[in-house]
Amino acid sequence: QVQLVESGGGLVQAGGSLRLSCAASGRTVSSSTMAWFRQAPGKEREFVAAITRNEGYAYYADSVKGRFTISRDNAKNTVYLQMNSLKPEDTAVYSCAARSGFIVKVEGASYDYWGQGTQVTVSS
Repeated sequence: QVQLVESGGGLVQAGGSLRLSCAASGRTVSSSTMAWFRQAPGKEREFVAAITRNEGYAYYADSVKGRFTISRDNAKNTVYLQMNSLKPEDTAVYSCAARSGFIVKVEGASYDYWGQGTQVTVSS
């Protein structure tokens, strides 16, 4: 069992930055891949970024490439999402997810554990 808790969300103006954190506890050794998803009101959940445990391979959705950076500190069992050049369309609830597989997946159904999410609001 893995527990995930997100933090770092808030209100920021367009062009600003935020850094999200996801602290994991429990059987974190079995979580080889961690990811961030987001869901805006009235829209489906979408993949944002993912990173593997050992290799540190990162994968991003096209909508955030060049603006967001995912990183992972295995010693602290924490994954981060640095968000720069934020746009109003980035407004959403951001959730951390984990899966035991080594291969990055963009489908939410592929992930076994989820946090409760943290709200990110970007004003124009």
